[in-house]
Amino acid sequence: MDNSIQELLSIEGATGAAVVDISSGMALASGGNPGFDLNVAAAGNSNVVRAKLRTMKDINLRGEIEDIMITLESQYHLINVLNTEETSGLFVYLVLDRNTANLALARHKLNTVSKRVSV
Repeated sequence: MDNSIQELLSIEGATGAAVVDISSGMALASGGNPGFDLNVAAAGNSNVVRAKLRTMKDINLRGEIEDIMITLESQYHLINVLNTEETSGLFVYLVLDRNTANLALARHKLNTVSKRVSV
């Protein structure tokens, strides 16, 4: 997982990255310096993912979450939910500086790295 974090941090504009357990909110691996406590953000974003999963169940919406994107004035927060048998229950959290990141390229690279995450 540490290799995946390093790959994510090499994305232009990346300031922080973590692989997070959805149910506990614990970051299994993390790195970078986004200007806030990445572990607290990881835990909070697990609440976002769980809420979306509950809502999907409540409205009988089929399918799996691929990505959740939160845009802030100066940052992008990308959540990529892992859906393989080996990584089910995890998500990758990537923080990007909005002024220096290329969002389309970052999402492409995030998807590529996420497919290689292994526990």
